[in-house]
Amino acid sequence: MAMLSLIYDSLPMLLWGAGITVLVSGVAIILGMPLGLLLCFGLTSSRPWVRRLSLVYQSAWRGTPILVQLLIIYYLLPFLGLNVPPILAAIVALTLNTVAFQAEIFRGGLLAIHRGQMEAARMVGIRKWRVRRHILVPQIFRLVVPSLVNETICILKNSSLVSVIAVTELMRVSQQIVATTYRPFEIYIAAGLIYVVVNFLLSLAGRAAEQRLAHGV
Repeated sequence: MAMLSLIYDSLPMLLWGAGITVLVSGVAIILGMPLGLLLCFGLTSSRPWVRRLSLVYQSAWRGTPILVQLLIIYYLLPFLGLNVPPILAAIVALTLNTVAFQAEIFRGGLLAIHRGQMEAARMVGIRKWRVRRHILVPQIFRLVVPSLVNETICILKNSSLVSVIAVTELMRVSQQIVATTYRPFEIYIAAGLIYVVVNFLLSLAGRAAEQRLAHGV
């Protein structure tokens, strides 16, 4: 009973922290989509220097721990004269990270589309960017929804690391409650269950989106 009472009393703060977690992760994913598409087209560009630059960016962000990226962005922005709140630094770091992973997801979808569609559209005089926007991108999204949902879940879980730069998301709130109650087991169990519920809801939303796209709705 004491365990349930503690969780019940802490639930409003935990849910508030979960809201910050969803906000940071959601903004990063949404901002990362158009940038990931741009990087995808850079990785498949006919210009060698564009492909190389795109590959360097992708390799750098996929090849370093996200904790290191968070700390670099957090301390780099003030060094550049940009005094931003920790939550904005966290969003920037998570966005730059997910761009590299989303680009690879989109690239897989792009390679699954027959090249003849692009060639046929160009033959009738449609510009390259219009072909990408109106023909390729809708098909790419239809193909990669499951992978995008997985990436969203990964970013949501990785967002727990933003607590190291003082963002009061779910993990940070849990740590604060533990520091005052000295009851880590109950609080971290509750936080873990909240992560499970949020990720489950994301999976359901992803499946619904996949079905709608499959039926062309």
